[in-house]
Amino acid sequence: MEKILVGLKRVVDYNVRVRVKSDSSGIETEGVKMSINPFDEIALEEALRIKERGEASEIIVISIGSTEAQQQLRTGLAMGADRAILVETDSQVGSLCVARAIKSFIDRDSVDLVILGKQAIDGDNNQTAQMLSAIWDRPQATFASQLEIKGDKAMVTREIDAGLEVIEIDLPAVISADLRMNEPRYVKLPDIMKAKKKPLEITALSDLNIDQGPEIKSLLFEAPLERSRGAMVNDVAELVATLKEKGLA
Repeated sequence: MEKILVGLKRVVDYNVRVRVKSDSSGIETEGVKMSINPFDEIALEEALRIKERGEASEIIVISIGSTEAQQQLRTGLAMGADRAILVETDSQVGSLCVARAIKSFIDRDSVDLVILGKQAIDGDNNQTAQMLSAIWDRPQATFASQLEIKGDKAMVTREIDAGLEVIEIDLPAVISADLRMNEPRYVKLPDIMKAKKKPLEITALSDLNIDQGPEIKSLLFEAPLERSRGAMVNDVAELVATLKEKGLA
């Protein structure tokens, strides 16, 4: 296997408490820490481990988004990726458009394996890997918690509702990483400095000649209602009486 492509999405850091803008037009990102989507970081870590075992020769990271996503791509390069691609757009794009954009670089660079995070923590759509598999017409293994490469095949352990499922798929293929796949490495300062010299290609989304699908526009954002405080009860009878009073029993 020669090349592995990994998708990286720029999202609000998972440690940050998300706030809605005062005009309800979106999520507040001004002055907010942005990071690589955690599931994508896990996907990249797995690709790096595959390369370190001598089972791949090049790791490519790709992001579809604004020019600020270069920061996350540079972090991916500091982790150990060889080169990066930014498909630049200021528009809000859907999962199908992202899949089509990734597919264009799969064809161009003859990629053997694509590893994506199972979902992004902002939209939680869990669609891109499945859509990419369909338009690429290659096998997929989603919710992967363990991956083993065996020549032109991959043995994947998947997390499903009933427990774990082990499947074997042919390569090339698409795999989406689940939370328990690995623990991403810590990026050190020397690696950050080296990453500045690695190639980062920037291409406008409009130059890819792909069908971007219908434009997605979010009209209104609202913060969830604050939870009311819980009530303490002394026994079951009081609990039942309280539930009846609130019309819940």
